[in-house]
Amino acid sequence: MSQKKRYFLELSYHGKPFHGWQIQKNAFSVQESIESALSTFFQKPTTIMGSGRTDTGVHASHQVCHFDCDVAFEPERLLKALNGILPKEIAIKRIREVEKDANARFDAIERSYFYRIIFQKSPFQDELAWTLFANPDLEKMNLGANFLLGEQDFEAFSKVHTEVNHFRCQIKKAYWEQKDGELLFHITANRFLRGMVRAIVGTLVDIGLGKRLPEDMPKIIASKDRAQAGKAAPAKGLFLCKVIYPESIYLD
Repeated sequence: MSQKKRYFLELSYHGKPFHGWQIQKNAFSVQESIESALSTFFQKPTTIMGSGRTDTGVHASHQVCHFDCDVAFEPERLLKALNGILPKEIAIKRIREVEKDANARFDAIERSYFYRIIFQKSPFQDELAWTLFANPDLEKMNLGANFLLGEQDFEAFSKVHTEVNHFRCQIKKAYWEQKDGELLFHITANRFLRGMVRAIVGTLVDIGLGKRLPEDMPKIIASKDRAQAGKAAPAKGLFLCKVIYPESIYLD
């Protein structure tokens, strides 16, 4: 038997069929699917830990998880096998050996999401974007987004009854752009709270539609009250798109 080693899996998934990332009773999750595929390949129970949870219906173009293994294997063979076993909505893109104590959740130094809004009904994009039949003011939404930057307490944008030690996050980027007839919101932070990005998007769209002012954003943040922020934007427009780690943890 080989010495136990730790590996990072880099993957993407379409969130619609899953009840979020995390394993739960009587519900189909991304984590359960990957653990089942790994256990089938290695013929023994194999568990994973992801960089973070995504809610029901949220997608990922780049997610990372880790698993431990004491069986020697060829990464390319495992990559091919997992993609053959997993449902079509999950794709494993890369397998990398990391330091034994590397942790996909706690060692991530930066995470990025984007959110897509389209303005016309589309049979091809309906599951991957929020269809908004209105034209929000991009400049006002960016003015509102500027108030998010820096380290602050974002409890006002967190799902209630969330088990966390604190609500402080450092947002490094937050901006909207119009591209190819879509509105895209980009946000990068050291960590995110449950439901945080969707609550921020909903609040900024309210600003863009004139229901709130950009200057309301600091008041909402200071309130630490979820009821003061806007309604959460639909899950289907949200993508986890990048998770960054220190290069020193990789062994290949």
